[in-house]
Amino acid sequence: MNTQNTAVWHPVARSADLRPGDNIVAGFAEGQELALWRATDGTAQAWENRCPHRSVRFTLGQVVDNHLACAYHGWQYAAGSGQCTRIPAHPAMQAPRNVCARTFATAEAAGMLWVRLSPEATPAAPALADAVPAGWHFCRTLTVNTPADTVRAALAQRGLIAEAASGAWRGQLDGVATAALVLDAQPRLAFVHLWTDAAPGSLAMQALHTAARSLRADIEALG
Repeated sequence: MNTQNTAVWHPVARSADLRPGDNIVAGFAEGQELALWRATDGTAQAWENRCPHRSVRFTLGQVVDNHLACAYHGWQYAAGSGQCTRIPAHPAMQAPRNVCARTFATAEAAGMLWVRLSPEATPAAPALADAVPAGWHFCRTLTVNTPADTVRAALAQRGLIAEAASGAWRGQLDGVATAALVLDAQPRLAFVHLWTDAAPGSLAMQALHTAARSLRADIEALG
């Protein structure tokens, strides 16, 4: 049974972690395995992490200009459409039109790459830009082996409040202003992206790192 909430925008990775025409990052959203990458023209891509030819993970491949190349047979798929455009073993043959990678809508806002699992291309909600206040800095991402709802319960216990529009949690962790973005990755896997107004390397930033470890303990206790 597919229980994915296709209306939700998921904060799957930091925008800064995707380099144009370079790396491919593995990601998850509600059990969907993703290949996250940035074409040489700078556009962010989120695809099902499976080549439609032989089901090899795209994260094992490489970015070639504005295409993603599978590691197995080198088949190349175009950014945006996911359409297969080249089969190296048969360079003179036109790629079949029905061979296409499964792609998902993306948006970049508040320093994050957001993915929507809906098959329909829809504009990103304006509220995503408000998930993290302008000028705030990334602290770290917590990985916890618990359901995302357990993470939210722990944040609520710490006094953070969820914003209905963006889904971000705002408040203070051990006296440090914090914005927490929760990613429902898998049934028992969640990620918590922590942002703060504290400057990198400051005592406040160090305090938030310590608070994050304490938060992880709280989450695990609830889970």
